[in-house]
Amino acid sequence: MKLAIIVPVYNEASTIAEIVRRLRAVPLDKEIVVVDDGSTDGTWETLGAVTGGDLKVLRHERNRGKGAGIRTALDAVTAEAVVIQDADLEYQPEELPGLLAPVAAGRADVVYGSRFKGTLEGMRFANYLANKVLAWTATLLFGARITDEATCYKLFRTSVIRSIPLVSERFEFCPEVTARLRRRGIRILELPITYRGRTEAQGKKIRLADAWEAFYTLVRWRLARTA
Repeated sequence: MKLAIIVPVYNEASTIAEIVRRLRAVPLDKEIVVVDDGSTDGTWETLGAVTGGDLKVLRHERNRGKGAGIRTALDAVTAEAVVIQDADLEYQPEELPGLLAPVAAGRADVVYGSRFKGTLEGMRFANYLANKVLAWTATLLFGARITDEATCYKLFRTSVIRSIPLVSERFEFCPEVTARLRRRGIRILELPITYRGRTEAQGKKIRLADAWEAFYTLVRWRLARTA
């Protein structure tokens, strides 16, 4: 099964070439779709030096957010499955074949890589607590246990993710897609992954306000008339 790897990127000039190199080395039939979300630090210029082959590079002229980048990339996907990959090296591309395997085998339509089932390093306590609260909230609201709602590694059968008319612009993509999958009765299979967190000084962008937005998004889609 061919895998599309979506990489929404904003101001990651120091890591984007390395993540592209590691993605290219993954032994899968794949396409890599990078969306530069209005970067101002040289990310776009760095991408120009590595483009070609299995790499598609798209650009937003202004910064719109991770969710907007994912939605832009989905329009360019041709593969049967799709996964989200951050450009910051916190997640390990070498683990993607294991996440794809259940979908390729027909045993799942959606797979989340769970940091809390696997190896977790370098996550600040505030982020740890926020992630746990969001996972508990998703479990309570939708009646099916999930250990890591906010994980970046979300892998979908392409037809499934395209069937959801996403509206997210920023980090609320994660709770939106989780809530709407659950509302539609689609099972989320969780598999363990390795996570190595980075600090704000190293460029980590997500903030406490994003956790409140995620909580609101879960509740909003639980109460929405349609999924």
